[in-house]
Amino acid sequence: MLVVYKKARDGSPTEVFRTEVILNSLNPTWIMKYAITFQFEVVQTLLFHVYDIDTQFHNLDVKMIKLDEQQFLGEASCVLSEILTKSNRSLTLDLLQKEDSTVSSHSPCGQLVVHAEECFSSKTTTEMILRCSDLEHKDLFSRINPFLVISKMVESGIPIAVCKTEVLKNDHNPIWKPIFLNIQQVGSKDSPLVIDCYNFNSSGKHDLIGEVTKSLADLEKLRSSGEGENLFSTTAVGHDHNKLLKSQLFVDKFSESIQHTFLDYLKGGCELNFMVAIDFTASNGNPRLPDSLHYLDPSGRLNAYQQAIVEVGEVLQFYDSDKRFPAWGFGARPIDGPVSHCFNLNGSTNHCEVEGIQGIMMAYASALLNVSLAGPTLFGPVISTAALIASQSLANGGKKYFVLLIITDGVVTDLQETKDAIVKASDLPLSILIVGVGGADFKEMEILDADKGEILESSTGRVASRDIVQFVPFRHVQNGQISVVQELLAELPTQFLTYMRSRDLQPSI
Repeated sequence: MLVVYKKARDGSPTEVFRTEVILNSLNPTWIMKYAITFQFEVVQTLLFHVYDIDTQFHNLDVKMIKLDEQQFLGEASCVLSEILTKSNRSLTLDLLQKEDSTVSSHSPCGQLVVHAEECFSSKTTTEMILRCSDLEHKDLFSRINPFLVISKMVESGIPIAVCKTEVLKNDHNPIWKPIFLNIQQVGSKDSPLVIDCYNFNSSGKHDLIGEVTKSLADLEKLRSSGEGENLFSTTAVGHDHNKLLKSQLFVDKFSESIQHTFLDYLKGGCELNFMVAIDFTASNGNPRLPDSLHYLDPSGRLNAYQQAIVEVGEVLQFYDSDKRFPAWGFGARPIDGPVSHCFNLNGSTNHCEVEGIQGIMMAYASALLNVSLAGPTLFGPVISTAALIASQSLANGGKKYFVLLIITDGVVTDLQETKDAIVKASDLPLSILIVGVGGADFKEMEILDADKGEILESSTGRVASRDIVQFVPFRHVQNGQISVVQELLAELPTQFLTYMRSRDLQPSI
């Protein structure tokens, strides 16, 4: 039997699932599935424990089995994103003994293969235009204001409404606006749907004019044949037969489209590439003094810059196969030169990438010793450099989307140039996260985040093609809570999909 645990931020595990017990097998394949909600903005760590269940417990409900009475065979751990970024969505993990075990922890205990799949029954959306002809009304003198209600049948035989058209006034041959139905909403393409045509009554007691039962597959056939289907009305209770009406239902349009998800693009090999830019302006305070925002605490406690790097980096690193991240600083004077508004954090003159999150942290610490803080605060050069990398990747047909994290303590001085750079970059596979640290007034930053106001416009009057900037002021997080910085990441999949769909880029799955 396998037991699944979810690990909290502090590392404490909570049991969430048990598989069935498979008898007498050294190579079990468990059938039972565990459903988990994928949260892009959080590192979702899973822990797997495998047990040999004693024969006397085989007929017991698995939830009743006491684990401490069973033989522990091994454990493995991974992050959900590690599974989802594999092209086949399968990850092979080595099973290890617990560290406090008497058995040597390096002795092989076998392997565990974990496979994940997206739970959508289907991502197909159907668009239809429906019309009726010759609608009859039992009261010859009153007007007819028709509308349709489409319902699916559930197992108990009760119809559940899934879609409703608008009401058309005084129309015996109505053509309604297009309706959209997701396969998920109706069950399957062959599931029966009841289509009721009602006459609207302001009292709320609408009169049923007639009905027809058809699946989406049937409606598609009606569209291709061009023929109508007669409505029928159910006669008084006690009569088995239904009265066929001369009114007919027609399908004027039937089209299906697939809406791809963020996970589809990951499966197709798309990557998110993390880039970071750090504010080295003098307003941060002398890094050697404890009241500086750049102070490196000898106790190892992270400053706000380091925390923001870790919180964004620990999530994004799993979506980047080589884990080499461009890292820049701005607003400082390197030892031998003028103030630079975009210098490589690692001190190199020709390459900006560092290895992993640890590489960013080390380059940041050494840059603090090798540059003198200056000013002013300019974002334009850093955004333009990131945009250049994104446009080169695009030109080379790269399946990459870039995320630039800018951490700053102050108000930007080149607001118009920054707006221009953002508007220009809005056509590229790039999102920008700005985290404000310290107690400055960040009103200017709010302007850059279109969520908070008007869409951005450049000095030439060009408007941003989409919103690519998110801004948040940094706050220290209480234990166990999701950080404001990671909340910021929650919008990234939507920005990514908006870009892909606007370019009509399909995932290669």
